[in-house]
Order: sequence, then C-alpha cells, then structure tokens
Amino acid sequence: MCSPIPPACKGRFALLACVSNRDNPLRHGVEPAPARSSLSRLPRIEDTPTMTRKDPHARKTPSTTKRMILMLIAVAVIFGGVFAVKAIMSKGMNDFFDTMPQPAAAVTDWTAKQEEWIDAQQAVGTFTAINGTDVTTEAGGVVRSLSIDVGKPVKAGTVLAQLNTANELAVLKALDASAKLAAVQRDRWQALARDKLVSQAEAEERTTQAATTLAQAEAQRALIAQKTIRAPFDGVLGIRKVNLGQYLNPGDAIVSLQALDPIYLDFTLPEQRVGQVLPGAKIRATVDALPGQVFEGEVTAVEPQVDPATRNFKVQATLDNGEYNLRPGAFAHVGFDTGDARKVVVVPQTAISFNPYGNAVYVIQEVQRAEGEKDMQGNALTGKKLIVRQRFVKTGATRGDLIAVTEGLKPGERVATSGLLKLRNDAEVTVNNKVQPVTEAQPKPENR
Repeated sequence: MCSPIPPACKGRFALLACVSNRDNPLRHGVEPAPARSSLSRLPRIEDTPTMTRKDPHARKTPSTTKRMILMLIAVAVIFGGVFAVKAIMSKGMNDFFDTMPQPAAAVTDWTAKQEEWIDAQQAVGTFTAINGTDVTTEAGGVVRSLSIDVGKPVKAGTVLAQLNTANELAVLKALDASAKLAAVQRDRWQALARDKLVSQAEAEERTTQAATTLAQAEAQRALIAQKTIRAPFDGVLGIRKVNLGQYLNPGDAIVSLQALDPIYLDFTLPEQRVGQVLPGAKIRATVDALPGQVFEGEVTAVEPQVDPATRNFKVQATLDNGEYNLRPGAFAHVGFDTGDARKVVVVPQTAISFNPYGNAVYVIQEVQRAEGEKDMQGNALTGKKLIVRQRFVKTGATRGDLIAVTEGLKPGERVATSGLLKLRNDAEVTVNNKVQPVTEAQPKPENR
C-alpha cells in the first residue's frame, strides 16, 4: 500500500513526484517489485518533460566557431611574428655582408702584345710506304732455298725464295719434245698441201696442233717461273715468315717488303679546309720517336671526295726519307700554313675564361678609391686601387700556351692570367707575379 500523500503534494505532477520519491525502492536498497498499482501505468518522471527556469545571472559559454576564429587569429599573430623576426634578421645579415669590405684577390697579370702570326693548321697523320706489300707466291710448293737478308735493301727482280720445281721441269721437257714434233709435222703437211697432195684442212689442223703444243710448253715455263719468288720493286726487307722445307699454299706471305724513300704521309682535314690545301703546299711533320726533328714535305694529292660519315677529306704528302728515319705506320703531327703573316693580339690561354655564352678576359685597371672605403679591420683606405673588369672577346688560333684575340682587346692592356674563378666585375685585386703560368709559343715540358 502507498503511504499517505503529504498535503504539499498537490496536482498531478506533484503527486507523481511524491509517489516516485516515497515508493522508489532504490532509495532503500531494495530491488524493485513488479508494479501492481494503477499508478504504475502513469508515465515516469524521467519520461516527462520538465520545465526549467533560466538563471539570468548564469555565464554564457562561447560557441565553437568563435573559439576557432580566436585560435586562428592567435596562430596568425604568433607565426607572423616569427616570420617577421626572421625577415628582419635576414635583411640585417644581407646588409652586413653587402657592406662588408672584400679582401683583394691575388692574381698574376700579363700585358697583351702584338705579334705577327701566320695562319697555321694542325693535323695528325700516318706514314705510308709508296710501295709496300707482303711478298707471296702464286703457286704452291715446298721451299727449296731462301735468299732473304732480313732488314736489308734489295733491288727489283732479286730472287728471294725458290720452290721445288723438279716435277714441273720434267713435264716441261715432255711438252718441248711434243712441240718440236708438232712443228715438224706442221711444216711437212704444209708442203704437201702446197703440192695438192693433202687437203688444206688437214694442213691447218696440223698447224693448230703445233700451236697448242707450243702453248702448253710456255704455260709450263710460266708455272716454273712462278715458283721462283722475286722482289717486285726496290725496298727494304722485313722479317721472313717461312722456313726451308715448308710447304706454301698460293697466297701465303713470305716476307714484308717496303719502299721507304720517298714516303707518303696521309692525313685528314675537316671539310671547312677544302680549298686551303692544294697540291704543292709545304707541310711540316714531327714524330714522337724523334723529338726536335722537323721533316718537310709537299702535298702531292688531295682526295676529291669528302667522306659523308666523318665530313673529312684525305690529303697525301710526300717526304724525302733517305736515312729511313720515317717508317710506314708511324704516327705524325702535321703542320702547314694556310695564309700570309698578319698581326694579332696575343695573351696566354690561362687569361681566357671559356664559357658557353662567350669567352672573356679580366682587364686590370687602376682607379681612385671611393670616399669612406675601409679595410677588414675598419681602417680608412685612401689612394688608388687595382680592379678587374670582365670583357668579352673573340679568340682565334692558338700556338703553344698563347692564343690570339681577334676582337675586344688592345695591345698594352693588362689582363689577369690566374685566379679567374674568384674574380667578379669591379673586384679589387693585387698583382703577385712570383709564380707565373708558362707562356711559350713552343713549350717543351720536361719529363719527370
């Protein structure tokens, strides 16, 4: 049964609240029992809407959007301050380095001078014998004798080797006998034909047989002659490649024979030089085996065709070689003139700064110092100083360590010849010529 309802519990909602608080078994630690009263069908207080009154003095909580906006503003201010400080520090550092005095770079100098040069071209070539071959045999056979003096000059027609010809000589004797008999029969049948005792056809047949037999004998003689190997031209013998008793097949090499005096020098030139080298032009040749010696010759032939694969054409010169100093197959440096002497401005090659966009030099000039210039320690500087200014030039031919400047430089101007990588326009320099780059037109480096 329900407890009496207090007088204060009036109204439906108040009655339900009182009953719920009084009869709630959870308040007394008792398990709830199944409701058997009609009040159990009433809605529970948790399921019914409650009416709350707003406290006019309660503090409002900011919305999520406002919080996000405030956070972004704070982040922007913080990072903006960091970047602003970084920019100010970078600007100050750049200003410091821009105004910091640079130490003078030490360089060597060279005064450009004017010289007379003859336009010359360089090439590389190979010596070739006028006549050179491996002496061989046309017929096979066993080597019976050798007459080869290795490394000695021989005349054309000198016997070098003899192959076995015993069988061929025996055959030749038989052919000679048949040829004589055929000749006698030919003469007899021709006489009978004149007397009308035999037909003219029979006489002609005998004549043909005699000629055939004689031709066979001549062929045998030629075969025997092929087994006698002779020098085909004047030259110098090489090392023999056969021995006595060795069987040779047709085409086997016996010994090398080279005609050394005079000798050819073959070299190639680019197609731009077509017309600059003509037969009769003088050339100079040097070989590494004979340093210091210069061999002079003359162009004797120019190939009329340009090789489409390399765009080069061949030139052949002839040189005297009475002492046999030049050998076929040797490498040679070739030089020749392509014009008259002309005046050029010359500087060392180390003074040129070679770049894809153009070659340049650094010209050394003396200028007055600006007011307020200071050194690295902050001391005031006065007087004059040396600076370099970059100037683009056009270069021409080279000769040893020197190079010709065709445009952009005048004789008498000073240029830097070392330390170019550390130079820039209007950079201050000091000249120290204690160690100078080599500047020779014909350098001769020492072997170390």
